[in-house]
Amino acid sequence: MKTRELGRTGQSVSALGLGCMSMASDYAYGPSDEREAVATLHRALDLGVTFWDTADVYGFGANENLLRPVLAAQRQRVFLATKFGFVADGQGGTSLDVRPERVAAACDASLLRLGTDVIDLYYAHRIDPAVPVEEMVGAMADLVRVGKVRFLGLSEASAASLRRAAATHPIAALQSEYSLFTRDVEAEILPTCRELGTSLVAFSPLGRGLLTNPGPQLAEQDLRRTMPRFGEEVGDANAPLVAGLHALARAKGISTAQLALAWLLRQDEHLIPIPGTKRRKYLEENAGAAEVALTLAETQQLQELLAARPVAGARYGEGALRLVNR
Repeated sequence: MKTRELGRTGQSVSALGLGCMSMASDYAYGPSDEREAVATLHRALDLGVTFWDTADVYGFGANENLLRPVLAAQRQRVFLATKFGFVADGQGGTSLDVRPERVAAACDASLLRLGTDVIDLYYAHRIDPAVPVEEMVGAMADLVRVGKVRFLGLSEASAASLRRAAATHPIAALQSEYSLFTRDVEAEILPTCRELGTSLVAFSPLGRGLLTNPGPQLAEQDLRRTMPRFGEEVGDANAPLVAGLHALARAKGISTAQLALAWLLRQDEHLIPIPGTKRRKYLEENAGAAEVALTLAETQQLQELLAARPVAGARYGEGALRLVNR
């Protein structure tokens, strides 16, 4: 696996990471399978996909717990990222709490679940407009000073919030949704990341599966049921776009997932996609994208397809959109 520098830290990470969100939670993308998920983690090590991304809210701690036995034997091989910010609301949902006084306790809880004494990259999962960014990041920076965290990151933050955060402490990574289907970051966020020396970590780089399957059958608890882009009528509208992507991928002799990931890798040398999966076969397919080189002509074909058939449907419902810092 090729590597990329994380921001301006001097730290190399795998050019493609592994999103672990779905591994221990039926809520995220259908039923989980712990045995296959653990096998996927081990296979990721074999392939050199060693930048792993999780969060304390994924499965309300279950996801971090799932990683612990693998990390116990392989900690030095993994660049480990996790997030804090969402807390259980007592009614099966979550609320956001990024107050500075809560940061240290959240970190300690993640360290315990993960079975490690240091987190390589610690993100604030969202920005709360009621909590000054400088105060939140200041509390996170205290974790760096005491050696519990190596680098800091933000998730779904605006360019303005990133600037304020970086003035308080260097921000190694900003995690935002970015794919052929979701390109909002290109206007302000990606240029700001370049200016500040912050890596853009692209989550959902395959459009939560929509780039490879325009009409997936979703389990009753699947998170995607809350997203307008996965409505039946919207899926029909996006089917021609997905068909066009399939055709371009076939012409190159690669999968649609590999085409989408290769396109992302081409956008910036410090951009790191983290496709999520809980199955080895998809992990192996995704990892192959690091070896795919797109020509200028192929990139132009992609741009023309996207211009002719723009994606339909919002990526989040109203409630989730309110938590995106803009």
